[in-house]
Amino acid sequence: MIRTLARTATAALLLALAPAARAQSTKVGGQVAAESLTAQEREMLALGNEFARRVTDTLEKWLAAKEVTPERLFSFLYYPIPNTDPPKFSTDYDKLSDRDILPIQESVLARSQAIIFTVTVDRNGYLPTHNQRYSMPLTGNLASDLVNNRTKRIFNDRTGLAAAQNTAPFLIQNYQRDTGETMADLSVPVFVQGKHWGAVRIGYRRVEGR
Repeated sequence: MIRTLARTATAALLLALAPAARAQSTKVGGQVAAESLTAQEREMLALGNEFARRVTDTLEKWLAAKEVTPERLFSFLYYPIPNTDPPKFSTDYDKLSDRDILPIQESVLARSQAIIFTVTVDRNGYLPTHNQRYSMPLTGNLASDLVNNRTKRIFNDRTGLAAAQNTAPFLIQNYQRDTGETMADLSVPVFVQGKHWGAVRIGYRRVEGR
């Protein structure tokens, strides 16, 4: 009964938190052949596939080591972090993510100056660990914190949910971020023990001619 209530509350919360960012166009793996992508899109897809594989390996190692149970990893329960705006949440595994997923994300981020962010999200768009550059200490200045502390948020806008819930080999979206930046977003699904858990996302600036 308690878990049912928690799930109901979580579902209502996800709907209430959805911001206004909109995807402008998409390319979906399975509908669009990888060979038809631009050179830059193929480069990002290769990084995304490597990124997703490393994240999958990491999550499955947590399960094998019993650092988290499958029930906890797939429970999609979020515990509000007090005094945060936009709201932030902890989970039963976010500290593991801070420890193990962050280095993977940072290594992918360093591969191209065009990349703006590299993140891992669950199926609801929850982002347990952002890049270091977007995980600066909270200041209480909402405008500053919106840009500089984006970790542990639920990004369930249309673009974020499409990326998180897509199960095709890849999804490329062009959209405007809630900070005002326009960019491309490439996502690759993450499967854990054969079950869809979420996705990796790479946000990047398009380079003309590529």
